Amino acid sequence: MLHIAVTLFLIMDPFGNFPVILSLLKNYNEKEKLQIIIRELVFAFAVIFIFIFFGKNIMNFLGLKEESMSIAGGIILFLIAIKMIFPTNEPMFGKDSELYIVPIAIPMIAGPSLLATLILFSSQYGIGIVLKASLISWTLGAFIIIISLKFSKLIPNKIFSAVEKLMGMLLISLSVQMLLDGIAKYLHF
Repeated sequence: MLHIAVTLFLIMDPFGNFPVILSLLKNYNEKEKLQIIIRELVFAFAVIFIFIFFGKNIMNFLGLKEESMSIAGGIILFLIAIKMIFPTNEPMFGKDSELYIVPIAIPMIAGPSLLATLILFSSQYGIGIVLKASLISWTLGAFIIIISLKFSKLIPNKIFSAVEKLMGMLLISLSVQMLLDGIAKYLHF
């Protein structure tokens, strides 16, 4: 079970996601940031829970393939990355937008790779083991994100701005890879 938890934790990538999450939350005060992060972590776990039990059935019912989830996640992350590299004073998703499920809960924490892995692991190892491993990895990831939020106040704005742009470049690479993976799987390369 430990190797499943470690694999899921690495796919969730809280260390890699945190700079992106922080840049999405830069226009919120500390209390709002914490509330949003906790809410999004709960949504992400709800999606994880649903996919452990019903993921394969949901995807079959909707006629979705893993490839479509990968392509959709790649597009969303690409748009976020562009905004990180070329920031403006407007909120990331429009003037009246609120971060709600997308993009923090999905695809950042519970992304297409994680959901596909959950479906695979559930059929290989059983639902009980995957549920326990998911709870362990989610709890550790949530702890890292929440603790990182507390320490983020110590980072000067210029350093944060430089890291945000660097993370934007890396996120563009990740988003393009997600798109290419989805296309390659769809075309059976």
